[in-house]
Amino acid sequence: MGTASFLQRVQALLRIRNQLARECLAELLAVFVLILITLSGSAQMVTSSGTKGNFLTAYLAGALAVMVAVYTAGGVSGAHLNPAFSLSMCLLEQFPWWKFPIFVAIQTSGAFVSAGAVYALYYDAIQHYGNGTLAASGPHETASIFATYPAEYLSLSNGFLDQVVGTALLIVGILAILDTRNKGVPKGLEPVAVALLVFSIEVSMGSNCGCPMNPARDFGPRLFTYVAGWGAEVFRWGEGRGQG
Repeated sequence: MGTASFLQRVQALLRIRNQLARECLAELLAVFVLILITLSGSAQMVTSSGTKGNFLTAYLAGALAVMVAVYTAGGVSGAHLNPAFSLSMCLLEQFPWWKFPIFVAIQTSGAFVSAGAVYALYYDAIQHYGNGTLAASGPHETASIFATYPAEYLSLSNGFLDQVVGTALLIVGILAILDTRNKGVPKGLEPVAVALLVFSIEVSMGSNCGCPMNPARDFGPRLFTYVAGWGAEVFRWGEGRGQG
């Protein structure tokens, strides 16, 4: 009884009652999980030179990461995970505008911290693959583990169009899945449907830019690579760096 009482007191002390704080922590954890799995899939593919993964496995990891992340925070924050989705909810008047910058900051921070976790997890592999250097271009670049880069042939305007179309399709698909007026997805399987949507977009529109579809997913880890030593090249529109 004494142990049970002590645990109950600890739980009471740790319980967060402020709704906004709960939502922010849930969103932070969900984005951390999302990016941890997504970038680890890319890291396994890149550092093994394709022997332990390929674009298909990396895309699958990213799609399944979305499913896990939505299950993680869906009941608390709605599992936005993506500034583009948060913005869409604001435009549809389903999310207050004052929360928008807070969620964007939380989503970007979660992606940044998660990128650091992936770097630590794959540190030896990255160092081995890059011969001790952190390169953003060339045959042994590792920046594409963390952020997405354009294919060699892609122009800036075509890259912009690619991301607008892919992100718009993602948002429209999610809204359709969640719309109760449509043929409903069985309750509890909405995250699975969203994961399948993400996977379908990745395998059909991923060749141009790697299909990030999420500003926080791309900017947070990209900022981490800049801070960690890859240099300012990670923010330049370049060629030959692959797609992560």
